Amino acid sequence: MPRTDRFLAVDVEGIDPSGDGAAYATVDGRRLSIDHAIPGERVEVRIAIDGGEHAVAELTRVIRPSPHRVTPGCPYFGPCGGCTWQHIAPDEQRRLKEQGLQALLAQSLGRAAPRVQPTLDPATPWGFRNKVHFVLGAASRAGGLVLGHYRRRSQSIVEVDACPVHAGEGNRVAFAMRDALVRARIDGATPDGRRGVARHIVVRATETPRETLATLVATRNDPGLRRVVSALLAAPGPPDGLHLNVNDRPGPYPFGPETRRLHGRQRVREKVAGVSFLISPTAFFQTNVRAAEAMVQWVVDHAGEPATALDLYTGAGLFALPLAGRGARVTAVEENDEAVEDGEASRRFNRIAETACRFVRARAEDLAGGRARRAIPGAPDLVILDPPRAGCPANVLNWICASLRPRRIIYVSCNPQALATDLRVPPAAGYTIETVQPVDMFPHTAHIETVAVLARL
Repeated sequence: MPRTDRFLAVDVEGIDPSGDGAAYATVDGRRLSIDHAIPGERVEVRIAIDGGEHAVAELTRVIRPSPHRVTPGCPYFGPCGGCTWQHIAPDEQRRLKEQGLQALLAQSLGRAAPRVQPTLDPATPWGFRNKVHFVLGAASRAGGLVLGHYRRRSQSIVEVDACPVHAGEGNRVAFAMRDALVRARIDGATPDGRRGVARHIVVRATETPRETLATLVATRNDPGLRRVVSALLAAPGPPDGLHLNVNDRPGPYPFGPETRRLHGRQRVREKVAGVSFLISPTAFFQTNVRAAEAMVQWVVDHAGEPATALDLYTGAGLFALPLAGRGARVTAVEENDEAVEDGEASRRFNRIAETACRFVRARAEDLAGGRARRAIPGAPDLVILDPPRAGCPANVLNWICASLRPRRIIYVSCNPQALATDLRVPPAAGYTIETVQPVDMFPHTAHIETVAVLARL
């Protein structure tokens, strides 16, 4: 069926889970998602219909603007897929996130849904991303190189010369590396990784102390990259550590299995809640360190002074090490080898005894299923959960609530929909939801980090 377009004026009624404005087409009741629209606005949209139920509504004109509409602070906002809410005032961004989280909890828990607390927002909405990540690609079919971010819902690249949500020092190092790649005539790679060399630049720019760790992701260790390394190290303010990661696999995920240190530090230091964390170039660590500091401090303050704690999906010990530093005996469980190595290196660097914080290489799902159960000593006073975006598997939640039965459970979630579903289990197992605390980890997006505290009745 041929594509047809039509223009409609619609009232924006809310926000959908992806952060787009939600409206209904008055002609046929079709549900619309509208980029860059704000609840309460009346807007004109162009609807492109592909012949099925799917319709894409493109905002063409704001007829009645929201009082919360502001001028975006980035010249690339709109085409760039990194930020989706720069057109909304920061206070309204937080209100919409709280409102959406409250609605999901109410839908899942009914009258048992707790009231969401005001959002923790410790950071300025600019320069907050300590992990600076740019995509590299081919400038044309003939080669060349461009640096930028993925276009929304696409793997094409929006070329940029600035990114105001990134830490300034990280931007400086990344653009210096781009310039060195261009001078060395290194081609950007195609999305499938089959042609070209340079794929990503990732820079960790720490807050305390001020250090930078730069990683170039390439399809292969091309001889021409030596000129890039020499130029970058000879320029003013070279990174404290420089690494090459080789990734020839298709897809947008940046890192491959092989990483080589080319210069300087193997890890950089980042201080959070009184603990110095040592971070490897490809290991996961929170992108927004100022928000992470507030979140970790909040978790420690609400932990209830446990004698023993179990931290599942611990990563590099973001919660485990600060708790151990305050006197708890913590067992930290993580399946990723690199994260465990970073966590153990951080434990030694901070002179925290292994008896105070012991890292266990294991999957939480395996422990819940009975495998390697001896790695968990007794029943802990506190369990901390920080699972992946998909949420916590049911067997893990049931094991915690029915078998371990700690006095307190603290659930840290990056996905409100998964959290709302998972929180059905603890009340049925004899736990009450004491509080739900959102943390604005990523301003200018619909994403929200949430911490829920559960207490055994």
